[in-house]
Amino acid sequence: MVRHREAYKTWGDVFDQATDRALQHLISGGYMDGLHSPIKVGKEANVFLALKGEETVVVKIYRTSTCDFNRMYEYMKGDPRFGGLVKKRRKVVFQWAQREYRNLLIAHKAGIRCPVPHAARDNILVMDLIGDESVAQQLISQPPKNPKKFYEDVVRQMKLLHNVRLVHADLSPYNILNDNEKAVFIDMSQATTYDNPNWERFFERDIKNVAAHFKRIGVDTDAEHLRKAILK
Repeated sequence: MVRHREAYKTWGDVFDQATDRALQHLISGGYMDGLHSPIKVGKEANVFLALKGEETVVVKIYRTSTCDFNRMYEYMKGDPRFGGLVKKRRKVVFQWAQREYRNLLIAHKAGIRCPVPHAARDNILVMDLIGDESVAQQLISQPPKNPKKFYEDVVRQMKLLHNVRLVHADLSPYNILNDNEKAVFIDMSQATTYDNPNWERFFERDIKNVAAHFKRIGVDTDAEHLRKAILK
């Protein structure tokens, strides 16, 4: 069943007239038939399932009224791909959605497991659903059966990111899905190229977060081991 925005009005600060128009544009463009059900309330966006014929896709709607657009701007101003960005709330949020779309395209073309982006319009991103019978869960809530094997898979994905000079910049067990014991990277709006003067700081933070998590679940690793595995 395709539902109207009113069904989700308690889903917090994502629907306004401009967002409704953007949704209608995406529906008219054939990217989806309409929203189906909500699946996640995030810090900066809400995520919905949507129908596209017999296919199910994911629709991520960034908040334009209550988001921390100052933080978004600080992340983007060091990214040369977004030079000349004006520090105005809606413009920053729209570019934030475009940034995730572009980052997912780069990652997908590089062979990294991530949602394939279909379209971005204003503050809305449409992309593949990760999961078969049900939506794949975050690593933090769906621990792998074989932590060492899963860790090695994460290392391979991080190495592919490094090969295309892209750093996730917010990698953690919250932004890695466990899809049938395979790692899938999500939430790539903060990802940036190595042309960003801050990329090394983001890279080191990703390494520390990932290494610390896998060490907690029994993998013999640390930040130095992970760094060497990615850079070798």
